[in-house]
Amino acid sequence: QVQLVESGGGSVQAGGSLRLSCAASRYTASSYCMGWFRQAPGKEREGVAAIYTVGSITYYADSVNGRFTISQDNAKNTLSLQMNSLKPDDTAIYYCAATYRDYGRCSRAETMEFWGKGTLVTISS
Repeated sequence: QVQLVESGGGSVQAGGSLRLSCAASRYTASSYCMGWFRQAPGKEREGVAAIYTVGSITYYADSVNGRFTISQDNAKNTLSLQMNSLKPDDTAIYYCAATYRDYGRCSRAETMEFWGKGTLVTISS
C-alpha cells in the first residue's frame, strides 16, 4: 500500500499561481508513473498532468498545457504541480495518484493504483 498526501491547495484570484505537492510513502523512483487529476462539482474526474518515471516523459491535458508543470523529485519522494495563469475553470479538488505497474495510459484514472485524499483549489474571477 502507498500513502499519498497532497498539500498546497487554496484560494487565489484568476491569473494567480499555486504549487501543489504530493508526498509518497514509497520510493517514487520505482513508480511507473504519477499524475495529478481533478474533479470539479458535477463533473467527472479528469487527468490534468502525468509523468512517466523512466525518461521523465510528461503528459498535459489541453486545458492546462503551457500553464501547468508537473515534476517529480525522487530524492524526496514527492510529486509537484506548478499552476500558473489560473482560471476559474481550474477550480476543483486536485488528487495525486500513482501506479507502480504499467496498466495503460497514465492520463486515465483507471490506470492509477493509489490515490491521495485531494486538496481543494478555488480560483475566483
